[in-house]
Amino acid sequence: EMWNQNGQGQASMNPGAGSFTCSWSNIENFLARMGKNYDSQKKNYKAFGNIVLTYDVEYTPRGNSYMCVYGWTRNPLMEYYIVEGWGDWRPPGNDGENKGTVTLNGNTYDIRKSMRYNQPSLDGTATFPQYWSVRTTSGSANNQTNYMKGTIDVSKHFEAWEKAGLDMSGTLYEVSLNIEGYRSNGSANVKSVTVTEGAGGGGGQQQSNDWNQNNNQQQNQ
Repeated sequence: EMWNQNGQGQASMNPGAGSFTCSWSNIENFLARMGKNYDSQKKNYKAFGNIVLTYDVEYTPRGNSYMCVYGWTRNPLMEYYIVEGWGDWRPPGNDGENKGTVTLNGNTYDIRKSMRYNQPSLDGTATFPQYWSVRTTSGSANNQTNYMKGTIDVSKHFEAWEKAGLDMSGTLYEVSLNIEGYRSNGSANVKSVTVTEGAGGGGGQQQSNDWNQNNNQQQNQ
């Protein structure tokens, strides 16, 4: 899915099978994302077991942009971000409240909650919270192509938010890899994105392989 606020500037997204390329320039707010939509199931995230997203991305931010795991819940409405890298501005800036930290998949993230008032949402103009896990150090640098690979234990971020007192009672709408830009330029080549779910104990071959690769990457760094 691509969203370009007010159709401003130049924006494109070319989706493939589990991959996409995108670019943007002179936009107001731009999102290009691919993942899994859970909306029709009307279930809380816990019903899906351990949700894991893996990515392999070439990401080139020029200005205010971020690469993240992204989605929403409904009833109550909430927008969330697990931010892996950014351009020249670390989201969400000074917005909102600090809710502690969590360390997952070899990275430490700051947990924050911010509010959006009368802003565009899944369900039209609405007021809703945003929940954030933002890496303490960016996995990307501004004005260069960043080669980023990783595994995100999405459900474990959700659990950490809940422990921090954030309301995770809504029904899960989506888990996507998102490239976002705000009043900036940039491009990305998302070579692969996979979303798997399974037993809480890390069931499923896919997850085991991803874990091994992730551990190897951590050891090799």
